[in-house]
Amino acid sequence: MSVDSPLKLSHRSAELGTENAFVVLAEVTELIRQGRDILSFCIGQPDFPTPVNIQDAAIRAVREGRHGYTPSAGIAELRQAAADYMGRIRGLSISPEEVVVGAGAKPFIAYAILCTTDYGVGDEVIYPNPGFPIYESQIRAHGAVPVPLHLREARDFAFDPADLERLITPKTRLLILNSPQNPTGSLLTAADLEGIAAVLRRHPQVWVYADEIYSRLCYQGSFASIAALEGMRERTIISDGASKTWAMTGWRIGFVANARLAPEFTRWVTNTDSCASHISQWAAVEALNGPQLEAERMRDSFLARRDLIVGLLNQVPGVSCRSPGGAFYVWPNVTEACRLIGAADSEVFRKRLLNEAGVAVLADIHFGARVPDEGQHIRFSYAASNEAIEAGIARMAAFVRENTRH
Repeated sequence: MSVDSPLKLSHRSAELGTENAFVVLAEVTELIRQGRDILSFCIGQPDFPTPVNIQDAAIRAVREGRHGYTPSAGIAELRQAAADYMGRIRGLSISPEEVVVGAGAKPFIAYAILCTTDYGVGDEVIYPNPGFPIYESQIRAHGAVPVPLHLREARDFAFDPADLERLITPKTRLLILNSPQNPTGSLLTAADLEGIAAVLRRHPQVWVYADEIYSRLCYQGSFASIAALEGMRERTIISDGASKTWAMTGWRIGFVANARLAPEFTRWVTNTDSCASHISQWAAVEALNGPQLEAERMRDSFLARRDLIVGLLNQVPGVSCRSPGGAFYVWPNVTEACRLIGAADSEVFRKRLLNEAGVAVLADIHFGARVPDEGQHIRFSYAASNEAIEAGIARMAAFVRENTRH
């Protein structure tokens, strides 16, 4: 389309952000097509197959003719299973009527913003920074005001509740929390959440979107949800799903729980996807209700990989890496490594690491504006084999050593 064409795009579409992991993946795919040897740590998805019992449940669903539409909120069996599962993990009693199933957990980010803010009137949404890039993208696309809440390395990439309180205004409508967190792997402890809840009790107009998709991938202490704290249940949208725990990213099944908003979310599903995949929903019933041994084995493998990659990264010149509490990401500080090789920032470092050493990672700017005074960071997804982790960090260490300016 020519620049002077009368056919114009909306501002909403023109300004819509993206998930840069997929942008970098396209770069990596092209380099591999050209014959380059690339070790990629940029995509956040388990590298395990979906457990066989879940695959078998999907095959049964196909053979039994479960091919049609389902109710927009999901099949009754999955809503019940998700209610039981989410309640059990969080110490809550959740009814299936509160639960809505979607085509992955991601759509509910948009639905939550759409249900709690109005377009173009200055309603504000507070979200973690660095954070999953779709948060900011969806806030802007739906006409709300994005307000970043900075995560600090000194606090293991959590935040001071006092910082949250300073950001809340009469226009604040929604707070997004993500724990365990993407991209830092940080975990909000019970004490952290109580401090956050204490602030929110003074601001009853603020909804909470609790993105807890990594709830089963905790390594330090136990998982805690703000929904379980006094006064938080009614205003908290609990978001979870099948993708990370059971290696079901492509099956596209997520679910949320909130009694007041469940009917609103259901109407949004009707207006967008109609319903989640019928076959995938039956697979998810088996994931939630069936044997959990494979999910636990995957979690144990991620923990071992975390310890491996953190130990190796801390041996790379100019790199320091905190041990994350959950998920499958590390967020090493490469400020000194950038200085050593003469890279202006983490994005220059990332590009050189890819093109000169064949190691694909993401830079901090792919997860929001760089946090002031926090230095330079990159993200590794350690959803990769031990051999790939060892080889990738060895390449990175050699790259820094060979390019250090003396």
